[in-house]
Order: sequence, then structure tokens, then C-alpha cells
Amino acid sequence: MLTRVFSDIHFGDPATKVRHLDQLQPLFDGADEVVLNGDTLDTRPGRRPEHTAACQAQLRAFAGSQRAAVTLLTGNHDPDLSSCHSRDLADGQIFATHGDVLFDNIVPWGRDAPLIARLIAAELGALAAHERQGFESRFAIWRRVAAQIPQRHQAEPRGPRYAAGFIADTVWPPLRIFRVLQSWRVEPHRAAAWVRRHRPAAKFVLLGHTHRPAIRRAGGVTVINTGTFCPPFGAFAVDLAPGRITVRRVAERAGAFHPGGIVAEFSLV
Repeated sequence: MLTRVFSDIHFGDPATKVRHLDQLQPLFDGADEVVLNGDTLDTRPGRRPEHTAACQAQLRAFAGSQRAAVTLLTGNHDPDLSSCHSRDLADGQIFATHGDVLFDNIVPWGRDAPLIARLIAAELGALAAHERQGFESRFAIWRRVAAQIPQRHQAEPRGPRYAAGFIADTVWPPLRIFRVLQSWRVEPHRAAAWVRRHRPAAKFVLLGHTHRPAIRRAGGVTVINTGTFCPPFGAFAVDLAPGRITVRRVAERAGAFHPGGIVAEFSLV
């Protein structure tokens, strides 16, 4: 059995390198299961609902054509793509989720972070104190809130306007760059705290969301972020085989994406 995990394809977003889902076929070939760990595409309300619907239809058709079983996990850009928000693998030794649930404003670097923080705080405030850290309740809240946040630059097909929107939504004013750096810094520590509370048997956490492929240790847990198919950092694919985790770079060759060179390997008990 080979399970392959990667994330943040952002299909349909002008920034992604994935223009056609067939470009991903080499990443599906040879796998028994492929887990797409959130932000596969953008299903949030936008100015081009017909484009959103077409991207969803293409994804469903592509997934349905695969020999491998395809598991779609939700992210903050596709909060209603499926009912699955996380996946336990290797008898609970590995926990996979998109990663936005680690942040109380989902995207600390983003334009909508203050609004998101207010919406989440209001929903948490409506719960009894003992429910506020609940596994299912937090995922439900984060997905409901994410579904209320509209597509912004993601829905803009024209290059110059897309670039201007990206800057306005993500990196302007320049203080937001420091929020990005802070998010990268705290992510593994928050992931370790999350699994200590909810999945104490997990020794590995697979994330996406922050778009920076990385392998880091925190609190006795190895946190692997699989990056993104959007520039500039690239993506990892994580292969799970009996007794072993292999982290590979995703290599682009002749317009398609392939399992590339090995970044790291780990043994499983």
C-alpha cells in the first residue's frame, strides 16, 4: 500500500502552476490512495461562480477517473469540498489536516484576518466552556467561517489586476510580511500542541496552508508542511508505505508534476 499526500493545488487560481489536472497524473500513478490536504481549489463565494463550478466539476471527474482512492480534505479555500477535515494514518501515528485550524484568524497575514477573528470568537463564545476546544466543534466553526469569506484576488483572471489584488490582500502594508514569518515560526509548535490534545499517539503531522514546504520538530512531533503548487516555494509529496515515511520534492518536468528527489525518510513503528 502506498498513500501519497500533498496539498494547496489551488486549481483555478491564476497563480497556480496547475493549469490542467492531467498535469498531476504522475503523482497519482502507482499510489493506492492520494490525500489532497486542503485548498485543492476555491469554492468560496466569488465573482465568477461559473468558473468555480467548472473547476469543481473537473476535479470530481479527474478524481473519479483514478485507480487510486482519492481523499479530499477541506481547507480554508474549499471549506465545503467534502465532509472530511482531517485524516488519521498509519494506525494513528500520522495526523493530516490542512492547518488553518491552528490559527484563530485562519490567515494571520491576510486582509480578512480581523473579520475572521471576530467571527470565530463569536462562534466560540456561543459554546459552553468545555466545548470550545472540542475537535469536531472547532473544525465545524472554522469551516463555517471560512465559507463566509469571499474570494478576492483569487477570482481575478487578468494578470495586472490579480497582482495588484494579491499585494493588497496579502502583503500590504509591509507589516504583513512579519505576520507571515511569525506564522511559519509558530506553526510547528501549535501543531504539536494540537496533537497532544486531540491525537496524543501521533508522532507526525502533515500540514499545508502556509505555502512553505518544511520539516520541523516541536514537542516531540515531526511537522511536515507540503507547501504549494503556487510560486515561489514549491511543494512536497509525502509517501506513506508500510513502516516508512518518505518526503519528496514535487518535480515539474515537461509540463507535468512528478515525485522527485527524496528530502527525508522516517521509520514508523
